[in-house]
Amino acid sequence: MEQVIKIDGKLVRFKSSAAFAKRYKAHFNRSVFADFFMLSESVKEGGGVQNLANFDIEIFYDIAWVLAKTADDSIPPVVEWLDEFDEFPIDEIMPKLMEMVTKSIESSHQSSKETKKK
Repeated sequence: MEQVIKIDGKLVRFKSSAAFAKRYKAHFNRSVFADFFMLSESVKEGGGVQNLANFDIEIFYDIAWVLAKTADDSIPPVVEWLDEFDEFPIDEIMPKLMEMVTKSIESSHQSSKETKKK
């Protein structure tokens, strides 16, 4: 799944693919699924942050960067990439990225269920 989101006046392409989870693990040595579920517990319906005490902005930035890196391998390392933006409105970006990851997880989960049925 691919999506283009306008951030700070720039069009940024994000992509969730089979390589997404492996790339995340390779770059951050953490499971994207564990991080995603921890992050999703801090997010209320509609995408806003409901629990700042448990919200880890670093996980959000890491997920966003890997989705962008999956779409465009030429983007720089995460800190350099984030430095390209004066604004990075989490409340606008997070629901879109969370939906991408959720659909990817659901698709993978659904595919494995269908394979077991056969």
